[in-house]
Amino acid sequence: MAATPQKPAAATPRRKVSRHRGEGQWAMGHHTPLNGNEQFKKDDDGLNVRTRIETIYSKRGFDSIDPNDLRGRMRWWGLYTQRKPGIDGGKTAILEPEELDDKYFMLRVRIDGGRLTTQQLRVIGEISEEFARGSADITDRQNIQLHWIRIEDVPEIWDRLEAVGLSTTEACGDCPRVVIGSPVAGIAEDEIIDGSWAIDEIHDRYIGSKEFSNLPRKFKTAISGSPLLDVVHEINDVAFVGVEHPEHGPGFDLWVGGGLSTNPKIGVRLGAWVPLEEVPEAWAGVVGIFRDYGYRRLRTRARLKFLVADWGPEKFRQVLEDEYLRRKLVDGPAPAEPTERWRDHVGVHRQQDGRFYVGFAPRVGRVDGATLTKIAEVAEAHGSGRVRTTVEQKMIVLDVEEAQVEPLVEALEALDLTARPSAFRRGTMACTGIEYCKLAIVETKARGAALIDELERRIPDFDEPITINLNGCPNACARIQVADIGLKGQLVLNDEGEQVEGYQVHLGGALGLQAGFGRKVRGLKVTSDELPDYVERVLKRFQDEREDGERFATWVTRASEEALS
Repeated sequence: MAATPQKPAAATPRRKVSRHRGEGQWAMGHHTPLNGNEQFKKDDDGLNVRTRIETIYSKRGFDSIDPNDLRGRMRWWGLYTQRKPGIDGGKTAILEPEELDDKYFMLRVRIDGGRLTTQQLRVIGEISEEFARGSADITDRQNIQLHWIRIEDVPEIWDRLEAVGLSTTEACGDCPRVVIGSPVAGIAEDEIIDGSWAIDEIHDRYIGSKEFSNLPRKFKTAISGSPLLDVVHEINDVAFVGVEHPEHGPGFDLWVGGGLSTNPKIGVRLGAWVPLEEVPEAWAGVVGIFRDYGYRRLRTRARLKFLVADWGPEKFRQVLEDEYLRRKLVDGPAPAEPTERWRDHVGVHRQQDGRFYVGFAPRVGRVDGATLTKIAEVAEAHGSGRVRTTVEQKMIVLDVEEAQVEPLVEALEALDLTARPSAFRRGTMACTGIEYCKLAIVETKARGAALIDELERRIPDFDEPITINLNGCPNACARIQVADIGLKGQLVLNDEGEQVEGYQVHLGGALGLQAGFGRKVRGLKVTSDELPDYVERVLKRFQDEREDGERFATWVTRASEEALS
């Protein structure tokens, strides 16, 4: 019997094969730039733009600046174009960069460890007055930012900063940014270990070096030997936290992979103890991993936290030991939880040498050039030549003799800089906001200052530690997810159905004690005008319902949505 002819099988559709380029990890052989940022970094190192600023742009003016320098490489020298005045938040995501750009810059002065002499502070104040229309903000990473900077004035500003040992080198950009440190390093009575030497070594060896000037994105570092855990180590790319090893003595516990923005992650411990003299090498190893294995394909995943999340701490430590340090790290203990709720060093505190340091609170980090100069003068008039900035947008005067403490406190009060602030003034911070930032949707600085005044008037007896953080957009520069009350700027509808400035509310975030991210109450958004009423309402409910000694963040976890709305 003849075989029945078979119907030919339908041809399988051919799949279009595209060459897999991975995540752009250099260590995997993927060196082809996968986005515009990676291309302009390959074309020319960001550090090289300084020469063009000094020889071309400062002489020919703003319109002569190459776009890849303007919105890219100039960040490596602390320069961002600021937002053109009069553009409302509804246009932030709609307009092209050149439509948002003003012809002025934000200039970020890099202050590693928050350490300043009064001479350095005076120079920053003078630069602010002469070149920045008096503007100055203390950031939550211990830097000072100036605005209204003309490109023509940048070389002169650099000369003045560098003459007193300051710079703007890698204050922004895809590189190692400022190394934040305990503002009372080397002077606090309760300090476990002083990390200042490591901060200086990292700065001197690596900042401004092309070894690490092309990272996938920004890289944030924290080093502190304070038992107060005063550098928000949980949300840095790498952090060295002071601990006492039972066999080896004081050193640092190594953390990696923290960060906030739109995809927040708490850093993880590697379980490794690092002695002071090995911190720079360990730091360079972690940065090297980020440079070589970090994801470069998508900017939204180009932070170390994503690599750490994918690898896990065990693999990360193994790669660090095997490929970068070429030796094993010593196992070590975790840091103890801080015993104090406030970690900002505000108030009067005794130093190791018997003198005192005095921490004081500007309003949401907003100062001005004249005030900075006066702070330097006041400090010197009371016997101090050193000041510090903190990661809570505060400042500290060091080395004050006991007899000078009260006169200094009174002199600061006269400048509206109180060393005895209310809980609201002490705990409220705000990012730059729509006034200057091209990413912002709402106003923050003036709103935060007004909120402090309203809450002091409405709830004058409130004395619990409370953090209220205002952010102008979802990027969390003001750490909204880890605040007691985090306010993320967005446009909302008011009772009349009009689109107005407002905030999405996060509640119950924390660092240090039970670190974690805030709770978002379903649909809870408030307009800017409603903000004082809302915060007053929720804080009074906390006062009414809290158990003895209960923290706000703990109360939030058990409170009803009705109580939080």
